[in-house]
Amino acid sequence: MREKQTGFWNRSGTKAVLASLISIVIGLFVGSVVIFIVGVTNPSLGLKSVWEGICLVFGGMFSTGRNAAGSLTFGFNPTSVGNMLFRATPLILTGLSVSVAFKTGLFNIGAPGQYLMGTAATLYIALSIPTTAVPAGLVWLLAFLGGILMGALWGAVPGMMKAFLNINEVLACIMTNWIAANLVTWFFDGSVLCNVVESGKTGYIYKTTFNGVETPKMGLDLLFPGSQVNGGILIAIVFAALVSILMGKTTLGYELKACGSNRHAARYAGISDRRNIVLSMAIAGGLAGAAASLYYLSGNTEFFWSTYQSLPATGFNGIPVALLAVNNPIGVIFTGCFMSILNISGLQLTNLTAYNEYITDVIIATIVYLSAFSLLIRGLLNGRAKKTEKPAADPKPAGPAQSGESREKGGGEA
Repeated sequence: MREKQTGFWNRSGTKAVLASLISIVIGLFVGSVVIFIVGVTNPSLGLKSVWEGICLVFGGMFSTGRNAAGSLTFGFNPTSVGNMLFRATPLILTGLSVSVAFKTGLFNIGAPGQYLMGTAATLYIALSIPTTAVPAGLVWLLAFLGGILMGALWGAVPGMMKAFLNINEVLACIMTNWIAANLVTWFFDGSVLCNVVESGKTGYIYKTTFNGVETPKMGLDLLFPGSQVNGGILIAIVFAALVSILMGKTTLGYELKACGSNRHAARYAGISDRRNIVLSMAIAGGLAGAAASLYYLSGNTEFFWSTYQSLPATGFNGIPVALLAVNNPIGVIFTGCFMSILNISGLQLTNLTAYNEYITDVIIATIVYLSAFSLLIRGLLNGRAKKTEKPAADPKPAGPAQSGESREKGGGEA
């Protein structure tokens, strides 16, 4: 028999991380090739701009601009780091939303709709309750919890369709996405919450700073001056830790994963599969709602209510965040930050070079495409590991002589 290899490089977790890293490296390489092709074929750019573009793709977050000679300079940029953390906050939570559903055997492509419903509830509560009568901190808490609750209720809808009617959750989520988009548009259309103070912004909802309700900075503005960062990133990290404990250390998490592994076997073991399917999608929806709450309670961004034109990209971006993290809640923190770093790099490309920020969209698309094939990459890594294994010698080979001896003994006894 072969001895079971338990080395670091043979662990399934290690191979999963390697598959994600390979996807990232290939994505960055493809982006560099695109920059090279654009720079070489455009006479106004040249090889110098190609080198600058590639440098910004890999280290755009640490770019500090250009010096007097016009050359790019790099170093610690607190503003970019703070903005990266701010942008990573909703990505971490939508990544957790998709990850929880994945772990229970469901594909939550309904995060954009849950995100929109959480946005509507959060802004309505935050801007409707007068802070002259209720403390701003309490209004913030009510708005945050309201966004989570509305996202959870909206997430439970496709969960119930899956549990009781056996309707595929992907189809149900797509349907609820567009229903949410039009409901939110109808809800805010003509609302008193529309921004009528600033000219030309009547299609936008007031920022929560208008009502004095915004997420506290928690001292992060001192570490990252000039950025949009606030305490939301810390709340997102706490949520990731709680989800990790829920899925890995509790009975409920075990039941959710058991239903995801085999719904019928879980039911045979006495686990309520229908309840857990609905509960899984509700938890996923609540996390997507929390993402929307923290994003708009920051007071940095106005909400454009005509959402029927498109669904929020943050909801969909949770899918590659979860895939790259191999659905590990703690890993989602790092992959969410990585996707945010790419966004910052895209902005630096636009601001400091003649390239367009959409080059980073090509990188993200490549990484998403490859992360969907992470199982294939892991299979290739497993095949390579098997080739390097040496077969162990059998301590007691069964040779012809032994077989003959046994037959002779059998014949003598007969």
